[in-house]
Amino acid sequence: MIAPVTPPSSATGALALDTYALTKRFGGFTALDHVSMHVEPGTVHALLGENGAGKSTLVKCVAGFQRPEEGSILIDGRERDIDNPVVARQLGIGMVYQHFTLAPGMTVAENLLLAGGKTPALIDWKAQRAGLKRFLATTPFSLDLDATPSALAAGEKQKLELLKQLYLRPRLLILDEPTSVLTPQEADEVLGHVRDFARSGHCTVLIITHKFREVMAYADSVTVLRRGRAVHHAHVADTDPQRLARAMMGEDSKQNQAQAHVKPWHAAIDDIADGAAAVLDVRGLSAPGDRGTLAVQGLSLSVRPGEILGVAGVSGNGQRELVESLVGQRPRAAGQVRVMGRPYAARRAENRTLRVRSLPEEPLRNACVGDLSVAENMALRDFDQPPLASWGLLHFGQWRSRARRWIAEYGIKTQGEDAPIRSLSGGNVQRAVLARELAGDINVLIAANPVFGLDFAAVAEIHTRIVQVRDKGGAVLLVSEDLDELLELSDRIIVMSEGRVVYETAAASADRQVLGAHMGGGQH
Repeated sequence: MIAPVTPPSSATGALALDTYALTKRFGGFTALDHVSMHVEPGTVHALLGENGAGKSTLVKCVAGFQRPEEGSILIDGRERDIDNPVVARQLGIGMVYQHFTLAPGMTVAENLLLAGGKTPALIDWKAQRAGLKRFLATTPFSLDLDATPSALAAGEKQKLELLKQLYLRPRLLILDEPTSVLTPQEADEVLGHVRDFARSGHCTVLIITHKFREVMAYADSVTVLRRGRAVHHAHVADTDPQRLARAMMGEDSKQNQAQAHVKPWHAAIDDIADGAAAVLDVRGLSAPGDRGTLAVQGLSLSVRPGEILGVAGVSGNGQRELVESLVGQRPRAAGQVRVMGRPYAARRAENRTLRVRSLPEEPLRNACVGDLSVAENMALRDFDQPPLASWGLLHFGQWRSRARRWIAEYGIKTQGEDAPIRSLSGGNVQRAVLARELAGDINVLIAANPVFGLDFAAVAEIHTRIVQVRDKGGAVLLVSEDLDELLELSDRIIVMSEGRVVYETAAASADRQVLGAHMGGGQH
């Protein structure tokens, strides 16, 4: 009998973490500037800051993926030279990354066993599966051990990344935006488990997040970074989101502007939307999933002019397939889609004449060609139309001049319009896609998790621009796994479960707990 693979058996107990004057440079750019921070053992410590503030650089230094030029890292009061991830692992430090590190062709069970790093050539799978099931029973997550990551939704992949680290029994667990692809219910489940894990004394947690609600609900202490410097340290009980926002931004004007644009809309659109014919009308839509079975089953919905219809649901319940079938990335098995009363098959000419636009999830993968320039990506919708082209000739000067205008208007940080779009940060890629998709009049905007992984300032800006589409009479279908976002932006909310619409409510009177029950499949 081959012995079962077991997680590493190391010392247990939460670690204390201190950084002292930690400094990291990339050429002439200082990513970390003498950052000192103290993380108490057995606590959840939040790390806040805009994109580029130095959060990921800081945790990568602690996890051994980058080496600082100056300063020290202390673990339980002892200075440590963590020059690679193996040393970090030996010290009991584990990290869950914002970007997935799964082996896509292997099963959930195989990914979990690989995380241990000591897998024998021959595995007693009966014993291993029994052990993995016992391990899963100690967590709040349920995953199919035989599924492969390529078939998992983003939220399920994030759960698997966390499970890989929990399987290793870390003493210091670093989480880089762990809830950015989770619903609030899933996020509460994950963070509640992580907090309980920390408070049990087994582990210390350092979490990067952009969500003030998560900081206030689950963290014990918080450090704010701005432009590579630690500018604010506080116990969560002694601070509030307003003070944290001011520390992040160095000012409070952007937050106030965003809130002024985002809040008071429901009443404003009643006159436009009530009784108006649907601009986007979906009837009996079915679409296959990646495994061949139907992921969307007989779904119907409609969006009126001047309305944002929010689509809520636990990750993996057909939302991705719905969006892809609407924008032409996935075939439709049955049903009809009409825009402005006309059949809509998501062809390029229809997008132009019916004025249908989309903001997809992961825009660099779904809405851009990474090696093409910013200007070329901005021209993908209308490169062959005047004034960008005439008589079969492409006017590249027009492409570049328009791109420069949009770069200035949307505040896109880039080396220039000729820079490859993959060289931009996530928030700036999304701004570039926004500039392209929101140009001109819009009848229908389909937005899927449009602020995934973005910082506070980018979220506020993108939300404001989505609302502007609605305020001009456009119909917006907003698919999001962030219930807070849906409650804030939507006029109506529907809930998807197992590929079907199972609940509908006006956003103004929506009850979070009722929505959550339907999202979880408890009240079909």
